[in-house]
Amino acid sequence: MECFSSTPSSFSSPRWFSKANPSFLGLKFNSKLSLNRKCRSFNKDGSRCLSMSHKANESSDFSYKKLIHFALEETNTHTPLALSPLQEKYSSLFAMDEKTELQMLSFEAPKIRLLRSLSIEGSDGMQVLDFAAFPKPEFDLPIFCANFFTTAKMNIIVLDLNPLHDIMDQEDYKDKYYKDLIPLGLKYSELLPWGGKLTSESLRFFSPIVIWTRFSSSPHNHSVLFSAFRDYYQAWVELMDRSDEETDASQIARNCEAQHRYLTWRSEKDPGHGVLKRLTGEDLAKSTDVKMIK
Repeated sequence: MECFSSTPSSFSSPRWFSKANPSFLGLKFNSKLSLNRKCRSFNKDGSRCLSMSHKANESSDFSYKKLIHFALEETNTHTPLALSPLQEKYSSLFAMDEKTELQMLSFEAPKIRLLRSLSIEGSDGMQVLDFAAFPKPEFDLPIFCANFFTTAKMNIIVLDLNPLHDIMDQEDYKDKYYKDLIPLGLKYSELLPWGGKLTSESLRFFSPIVIWTRFSSSPHNHSVLFSAFRDYYQAWVELMDRSDEETDASQIARNCEAQHRYLTWRSEKDPGHGVLKRLTGEDLAKSTDVKMIK
């Protein structure tokens, strides 16, 4: 069942990313990813080659690209990944300062309608990671979401397995996906400070194990964050492995509607909009509104 347009991310806009040759990933469709190969991405003039090899990432002190590589490798050990049609349209762009790099990767899999990442690296040490995995509507899996904003001094972090349905009213759904993950949430609630008050509207879209935190930049804190990302993503992939396909058309439609509500909320409330406005200008920032339902 297809119920989404090809631009489900609040960051996805045809005006943002240059036309890309899918071969820049160094990957083959439906085959094991060779993520140690050199991956290439180009700016709009096709003139700048960006290395995304795992070795290159390890040489940097701190880069969210390490998490992207981990997630792709982990996913591909459980299910065959294929390039999404989005990858042929969106790859990379340099912001108005001609120094800040924006990169996007998009994949799909038998149970995943879109696994995508947007990473931004600024010359002043600013980094942004927007990584998400959206299940196909035949599966009521939670949505994996990592929204990280980092500067030289501060980090603002949201990491969650966002529930597709209301866990306050549907105890069976809450138990199905989160009961066994509560110890994982408690582990990181002790390691990372709570980020502050959330609106009642936001709470509807967060799970009992949400990591919402603000902390100062340090090697130790970044190490904890990277560990949390890996643990949460492995938990999501294991849930995916165990998930059963829904055949009831009405339930599939409900799953579609639930993803639509989530993405609409993201597009309206996402704090990343201000970052993108600063990087690309008012017009491009406005063009990133979600348009999902066909």
